[in-house]
Parts: sequence; C-alpha cells; structure tokens
Amino acid sequence: MPVTNMVACAESAQPSQPEPNEDPVQHPAEARDKGASGDRGGGESPVDSEIVKSPSDPKHYRYIKLDNGLQALLISDLSSTDGNPSDSEEEEGDLEEDGSGDEDAAEEDGDSGEGTEESEHGEDEQDSDFEELEDESDLKKKKSCSEKQSAAALCVGVGSFSDPDDLPGLAHFLEHMVFMGSEKYPAENGFDAFLKKHGGSDNASTDCERTVFQFDVQRKHFREALDRWAQFFISPLMIKDAIGREVEAVDSEYQLARPSDSHRKEMLFGSLAKPGHPMGKFCWGNAQTLKHEPKEKNIDTYVRLREFWEQHYSAHYMTLAVQSKESLDTLEEWVREIFSKIPNNSLPKPNFSHLVDPFDTPAFNKLYRVVPVRKIHALTITWALLPQEHHYRVKPLHFISWLIGHEGTGSILSLLRKKCWALALYGGNSETGFDQNSTYSIFGISITLTDEGYRNYYQIAHLVFQYLKMLQKSGPQQRIYDEIQKIQDNEFHYQEQTDPIDYVENVCENMQLFRKPDILTGDQLMFEYKPEVISAVLNLLVPDTANLLLLSPNNEGSCPLKEKWFGTQYSVQDIEKEWSERWSGDFELNPDLHLPAENKFIATDFNLKTSDCPDTEYPVRIINNEKGCLWYKKDNKFKIPKAYVRFNLISPLIQKSPENLVLFDIFVNILAHNLAEPAYEADVAQLEYKLVAGEHGFVIKVKGFNHKLPLLFNLIIDYLADFTASPDVFSMIAEQLKKTYFNILIKPDKLGKDARLLILEHSRWSMIQKYQAIMKGLSVESLMSFVGKLKSQLYAEGMVQGNFTSREAMEFLHYVIQKLQFQRLSVEVPVHFRVVELPKVPHLCKVKSLNKGDANSEVTVYYQSGPRNLREHTLMELLVMHMEEPCFDFLRTKETLGYHVYPTCRNTSGVLGFSVTVETQATKFNTEEVDKKIEEFLTGFGEKMASVADEAFKAQVVALIKLKECEDTHLGEEVDRNWYEVVTQQYVFDRLNRESCCPV
Repeated sequence: MPVTNMVACAESAQPSQPEPNEDPVQHPAEARDKGASGDRGGGESPVDSEIVKSPSDPKHYRYIKLDNGLQALLISDLSSTDGNPSDSEEEEGDLEEDGSGDEDAAEEDGDSGEGTEESEHGEDEQDSDFEELEDESDLKKKKSCSEKQSAAALCVGVGSFSDPDDLPGLAHFLEHMVFMGSEKYPAENGFDAFLKKHGGSDNASTDCERTVFQFDVQRKHFREALDRWAQFFISPLMIKDAIGREVEAVDSEYQLARPSDSHRKEMLFGSLAKPGHPMGKFCWGNAQTLKHEPKEKNIDTYVRLREFWEQHYSAHYMTLAVQSKESLDTLEEWVREIFSKIPNNSLPKPNFSHLVDPFDTPAFNKLYRVVPVRKIHALTITWALLPQEHHYRVKPLHFISWLIGHEGTGSILSLLRKKCWALALYGGNSETGFDQNSTYSIFGISITLTDEGYRNYYQIAHLVFQYLKMLQKSGPQQRIYDEIQKIQDNEFHYQEQTDPIDYVENVCENMQLFRKPDILTGDQLMFEYKPEVISAVLNLLVPDTANLLLLSPNNEGSCPLKEKWFGTQYSVQDIEKEWSERWSGDFELNPDLHLPAENKFIATDFNLKTSDCPDTEYPVRIINNEKGCLWYKKDNKFKIPKAYVRFNLISPLIQKSPENLVLFDIFVNILAHNLAEPAYEADVAQLEYKLVAGEHGFVIKVKGFNHKLPLLFNLIIDYLADFTASPDVFSMIAEQLKKTYFNILIKPDKLGKDARLLILEHSRWSMIQKYQAIMKGLSVESLMSFVGKLKSQLYAEGMVQGNFTSREAMEFLHYVIQKLQFQRLSVEVPVHFRVVELPKVPHLCKVKSLNKGDANSEVTVYYQSGPRNLREHTLMELLVMHMEEPCFDFLRTKETLGYHVYPTCRNTSGVLGFSVTVETQATKFNTEEVDKKIEEFLTGFGEKMASVADEAFKAQVVALIKLKECEDTHLGEEVDRNWYEVVTQQYVFDRLNRESCCPV
C-alpha cells in the first residue's frame, strides 16, 4: 500500500524553562477511591456463597487468602453451574482486545471527526450543557473489550501519602519502575511486548493510600502473563540505567496535567491542609523532585526506591482479583503457585487515620479566587468532614448529593437556570483519594456559572445554603431514600457485564474497603436507612465551615499568590462581612426550593418480550420510505429488560457555513437546556439520553430499561417539535459556547486534530472558523430561522435494539415523522467528507498553541494510503499492531520524547492511513526533533518488518483474529458497532467476521 506522509504539529507557544511538575496518566490520585468501610474483608473460606452478587451475573466467585497474607478473589467466566468443567476444553473465542494506545485510536477511528468539540465532564470544570459537543468516538466499529478476555488487577494498600518528605512522588515513580523488567523476565519492556503480541493491555495508577495495577490478555496466554506480571511484586529489577529515563516519563505526565484546572484546583486545595498532613504532599513527582534535587542533596534515588519497595510492597496488604474462563480450581492453583512468592515483611500497614481534621485551619472558610487555564466561571463550595468510609452501607454523602445535584422542579439548579446564572451543578464526593481517605471526606458543590452568575456568586452561595437549611429542617426522608435505593437495586439486579480489566480493577480496590460479602456491592448499593447518620452529616454542611473557591478569567491581575507545583494564580480573602453575618444568623428559607416529587420514570415491568418476527444475527431494515428508515434487532443474547434507541436526523443545512454549524451547536445545547428539568427524573431512573450535534445530522440517543424508555424518547421529540429559545437563554448559551470553542483550541491534541482534518477533508469548517463566526455575533432571530429550515426537511434514520418487538420499534420512527411533520429531502446528503489525495512528497503543518503557558506539544505524522477494501484495512491494522510495542520502546522508553506515544490506524471518511503521535514538551524537545525521531523509528521498523519471522507474524495475525472474533461483553458494545455502520451508511454489520476471514 503506497503511503504519503503529512506531519501535523500542535506546538507549544512556550519555548523555554522546564516546569517542575508531574502527572500520571491518571494522576497519582486519579484511581477511584471507593469510600467505604474499614472492615478489611477477612476470612479464609473458599466458598463463594458469602459474596453477594447480582442475579444477572453469570460469573462464579471464590475468595482465598494465601499463606503470605495476600487476599484474592477468583472470578470464573465459565457458564457451567458447578464452575469446574474440564480445563482442556477448547477456548472458543479465547479472547481479544488490543489495548495499548486504543483509547487514542478509538477517539480518532472514524476520523470524520464528529465534532472536534469535546466534553470535559469528569476533568476540569464542567462546560455545563455543552457535554454533547463531543467526539463521536462511540461510533467506532471496533469493540473495546470482551467478557472472555482474561484480566487481573492487584491493589497495594499504599500510595502517595507514604512518600518520604525528601522525595515527593516516589510512590508514583515506583509504580512506573516495577514495570521495567524482573529477575525472571529481565527485558525492560518485556511485559508490554508480551501483551501486545497477544492482544492485551495494561495500566496502573497511584492514589493517596492505594496503588493499582491491572492487565488483560487472551485467555490461552493468561497463565504466562500472570507469572510475568507477578514478578513486578516478587523481584523487580528497577535497574539504575532505567531510572533517569523513566523519570522523564513521570515528568511528562506531570507536564500533561499542568494545564488541567481540576488538577490545579486539587493541588491548591491540598496546600490548605495543616502542616505535616500528607494532603500537602506533591504526589505527582517530577524531574525536579526525583532527579535534580536528589542529586544536589546526594540522595540515591535508586537505593530509596528499593527501600520503599521492600517496606511497602508487602503481600499482607495486597488484594488481587483475577477473571478468566477457567474453573475456580484452576485459577486457585495458579494464584497460589504464582503469588505465594510475593514477600511479606510483617511490617504494619501505613495508617493515617489519626490525622483527622486536616482542614481545621485558619486557611479554610475563606474565599479563594483562582485564575483558570480555560475560559470558565465556576464556584466550588467545600466542606471537609470526618472520614465517612465506615458508613458505606448507609452512604450519607450519596444521599445528600443526590438531592443537591437534583435538576428537577424545586432544585438549586432549576432556580439558577431560570435566573440564567448557572449551566451545571455537581455535588458530592468524587471518590478519589483526594476527596475521600482515612483522614477526612470532602463534600463539595461545584457550579458552572454564566457571566451573570459570576457577578452574583454570593447570591448563588446563599441559595445553596438555603437549600441545605431546608434539608436540615425537614430531615432525611425515607421516601426519597427508598426511591434511590430502588433505582440502584434495579440497576444492580439487571446490570450489564463490564470489561474484565475494569471489573477486576474495581473489585481489587473494593477488597481493601468492604466486608467480604459486600465486595461486589459495597460501592453500588444503599443497604440501610439510618436517618441519624444522614442527619449528622447534613448538620455539618453549614456556612460557617464552608470554603468558597471562585474560578474565573476575570480574576486575572488580582491574584498575586502562586501555588508551588502547578503555578496556579490565586488570592485569598475573608468572606464579605455582610454575607458572613447573614449566614451566621437564622437566615430565611427560599419558598422556591423544595424536595423532589415522586419519580414516574422508575421501571416496574422487567419482563422479556416475545419476538414477533424471525430472530436475526444483525439489524434488519424494517421501514424504508422517503422520509426515513429504521433498523431493528431484537436482543435474544443478553436477555435483559433494556433497549437502545438511536436516531440521526440528517440535513444538508448543517454544513453550509460556519455560521450554520454554530447555530446548530447553539440549537442542540438550548434543546438540552430546555429538557434538563423535565427529563431529569428519567436520567436518575437510569434512562440515559444524549443529544449530539453531528457532522451531518442531529443525533438522539436513549437507552435504559425499556418499560419507560418511550416516555423519554417522546419527551425529547416533543421538545424538539416545539423548540423555543428566549433571548436570555440564547445569550447564555452563546456566551458559554465561545468559552467552549476557546477551551478546545488551547489543547494541543484537539488543535492538531482540527488542523489535520481541515487539510484532509474538503468542505470541512475548522474550529477557528466556528470561533470567528460566533465572535462576530449571532441573533436569536437567526437561530429560530435556522431551526425552522432545519426541521422542515429531514431524513430520519434510526436503529432500535434490545427488549422491544418490531411493532414497538416502528412506533419510534412513526412518532418522529408524525410529530415533526417534515418534508422529504430534496437532495441526498453525504455522510462523509471528500478527502484530499496527498501529493507524494512530505508536507509539514505547524500550528502555534494558543496557551502560552502550556509546555505541551503534539506531533502527529500521518501516512495516507487511499480508499481501500476490507482486506487492506485489516492489513493496516496488523501493521499497527506490530508497530505498537517497538514504537513505545523507541520513542518513549529509549528516547524519552513524551508520555503518550502511539501509532494508530486511521479511517478518515473512508480513506485509509496510519499515524504515529507523540505528546511531548517544548521545554525538552522541539517538534522538528520529534518528527526526525519518528522518521528514524519508522525507518528502523521497516527494516525489522522486512525480516520478521513467520512465527512472529502468524502470532500477530492470530491476535488480531481473536480481537475480531471475540464476543461482546454487553449489549451496548454490539449496539455501538451496529450504529457505526448505520450512521456512516456503510451497513457492513458483519464487518468483523469478514475482516477475520481476509487472507493475509
């Protein structure tokens, strides 16, 4: 396949001085800290009946405790009821999954780039209703996991709280270093190479009090993978030569985290703790703390690393979860044989529970003004409470956050939206170690403000305190607790299976937190209603103990203080006297704030439907007319009372101009705003919906229990049909969209992708053009005119899959056509852009970052192949699979160019290609150097591929076939793959099977 290359660089605007900071892929505190009990799951019975599991969970469990103290949960995927059939049975569909770099691959696979606009929920301050300006990564055709993939995760009960004061970030650095070979398997990247050869992936994360390692691999290689992986905890080499290079990887992680407002806010918050409390530690580590300063102080990092491993990586506070399609007896035999060799030093586990009230300091209960990296206004109100882990069966914080975060009538957000003061509100505890550990639990309320809301932040805080006072006066309500409990019980009872690697990660952490019977349920269910426990927490949420943090670009120039590690500019002041005096008295309640009404969307009918037409393996088009078509598939495999409904309302109007694209974004977000309150009850009842501003159409997605799903879908169509936009709401959404576009453009990876797709695809409008269009100004009249034209001519293409009959499925399309009353399209709308054929010479495109303070750069070298068939696409995937480990080894491990390094197979609007991407820092390398190193790697890789052994080639072929032949873990995976075929109008529903059969 001839290829032509193009380099797309999003280069940092910052030319000098390395920043002293770190960030892990997840950040040392990003592993999920469940927040639960101190009962450590003892007992040695091999009987799995003690462990409570979902009735819909087909897996078998056994808990064991090894002689060295390590606790393990064995999870068998075998379908036999006794869990002990012959282990010699052939492993049909043994398993799949190529994991490394796949998050990136998935994001770009189907590069038609449904929106370079991306949501930031879960990272940084939320961009309110703009969550649907997203990259349509879920339209990818690849599956990302399979239940039959074998997986294991191990949690060490130690984290960054145990870092020595003179080596900040040592726990996180150790998490990196144990991967660098072992006495038994000395190859530096040997484990990664083994996994990639056999369709696997791995990851690790360091939190405040825990460190988690996990991997998955094809089943027949699981036994060997376990042995290789266990050596990290038995006899890691941690060779001196690797230390200097791996410090650079840790430093790159840190640099990648520095522009994140959520991480910056977290580090600032930690600095408010009492002196000597581990919250004040710099948990990330970077080149400064792990290399330069130790050298100046004559500290031998290698020796200290060894000492830390010997002291803290002890079997008696490790928990292990393994999952595979083996019998429980076989898994137990393997685990005992392999993991019994992990040393037990008999030292007491690090304990910080005596360090309570870390934020009982003069620095708390103030107003902090912060200058964010992104354009966003946000108010965060925070309380530091006593640890709540032991109340996991009651979950008082979850109960309170459910009420605080409610968006229905009478809620805080409902009132704020009516005033056009706020776009989103999130309340509760994130369950990371920074929010919940053995020394305290945080309760926080974060509100994304409009410009008008920013000007009224004290009034907004007052509304929050009024709502809390109303809750305190009314006390906990069992009706509401029972309702939440019922919703969670339903979801648990009929839960879909999750990716094994995620499942074992979750379980091994749960084992550190909950009693043995609650290992699978402790983080999901509310067991006991204890109003006194809830009231005790609720009564602590008063203004006198709250800390206020106000993020806004408007704070620039008035924030003279700077946080040490992330450089966050901030100021601190007392809360205004008028407000502090008002809050310290018996202030009035607000009559517009009240408890939510009973939820009408909670499902009660969980019967499985009887098919009314022949069952099919793939979706079938059951309606096809001039106004739309409908694809349908009855689920008879997963047998759960749930369904997925998706529609793409296609229009040629969307892509006519940048102004139309902006009006389309505004329309989708105003519609989401209008629906937020009436649809919220459905959302909390596990009926999920998404409204997506697609490239060529308006995408509606709903999923959940089928019983009440039509109610939600019809509600969305009703609001679409009767769309309205008040001038105030239009202004609010347009102002927020300006910030959203800007926040996308300051990210090197998003800017680089935008530039690459603009070059490659005809008629694509760039994010810069959209930003310019919205900055010129648009009117509510232009919006209503656009929406009127949009709704007048459409083509509705839908898919219904799950627990609906074909007749019930047809009703969805009928309702769309009947309610919207649109005419047929006068022209056919393409669902792909036309792609430029690159000349056979290299081209370099450099784009300067808009964030001058961000050292991060991204270099992507893209090679275009051309329009290709299934066989050639499969060959390209095979090439990239061969490339992954050597790419990582050369560009990251040896050349230390950056933390994120990966090759990707790209399908850009039907045109095949591949790319190599390196996220680096301008403080270390310029983009020309990185480009040269990528080319050097590709040259060397080409020479190696020319002489690759038949055996190695065939092994990779088998791994790719396994990846494509694997079974779906849950219904959503199958739906995502089928929807990709529908929304791209390719309809090759058996694509994976056909690719598996391609001759190579």
